[in-house]
Amino acid sequence: MGNDHPESPLRLDAILNQLEASGLSQQMDHREAPLASKEAVLRVHHPIYVEQLERISPSHGLIQADPDTLMGPYTWEASYRAAGAGIQAVDDIMAGQYQRAFCAVRPPGHHAEPASTMGFCFFNNIAVAAQHARQHHGLKRVAIIDFDVHQCNGTIEAFTDEPDVLVCSSFQHPFYPNTHWQSEHPHMILTPQVAFATIDDVKDDWEARWKPALQAHKPEMIFISAGFDAHTLDPMGQLNWQTEDYYWITQVIMEQAEQLCSGRVVSMLEGGYHLKALAASAEQHIRAMMGLESKD
Repeated sequence: MGNDHPESPLRLDAILNQLEASGLSQQMDHREAPLASKEAVLRVHHPIYVEQLERISPSHGLIQADPDTLMGPYTWEASYRAAGAGIQAVDDIMAGQYQRAFCAVRPPGHHAEPASTMGFCFFNNIAVAAQHARQHHGLKRVAIIDFDVHQCNGTIEAFTDEPDVLVCSSFQHPFYPNTHWQSEHPHMILTPQVAFATIDDVKDDWEARWKPALQAHKPEMIFISAGFDAHTLDPMGQLNWQTEDYYWITQVIMEQAEQLCSGRVVSMLEGGYHLKALAASAEQHIRAMMGLESKD
């Protein structure tokens, strides 16, 4: 994305360094993400859009793919690899190798709509992974939970007419992208939060709306769009989540996964731009996924 852009390689460095320093890295299996196939991407994105992205991919320098999203010589491959991470995670879980996977990917994906680049996102990684689970592995019902500070407009756009895909999303409102913040579809559980809200508001929404929706939907796999930019230190949002709140929300999701879908969970990185808060929050998220205690 260029110097000084918030969506930088330092984000992944911060997470991986934190996992190494905490000792969690040694308890995890690490996989190199493969490139997604074009067929898998086309389950979500329109062919003309994919062709346009390929055509504008620069051989050097940076181009503006969206007002706040730049594309460089390696963006095209990185986008296919980010989508491929979710596909590999689904395949490994369905093969019985693991119950849960965290995909540390760039670029993020949840703003990418079927026919448009938005908000640092090119392919909707979580939507591609969910469609792979449904169309390649034959799962009937899946759920996507998104707790990024920004609305997952691309994920909602992709699944508005797909009632077998439950989407639960917590986000600041009014805020970017200022679309898709409400829906009349019962499989879209959208819970906007006012600026400076704390995790207590999300806890209320969890008990009143998210948990009942999950139990009624009975997903066969749960996907998490794990954005860490609702943290109080993050410069890209105005919510007041604390580091330990990411442990709580992940733990309650894991409890539902154990009850509903044999613990099968794929989590994919979305936002999070304060490097220290991102690293610490991702550690709490992964601790809960691994069934370990929260770190004080």
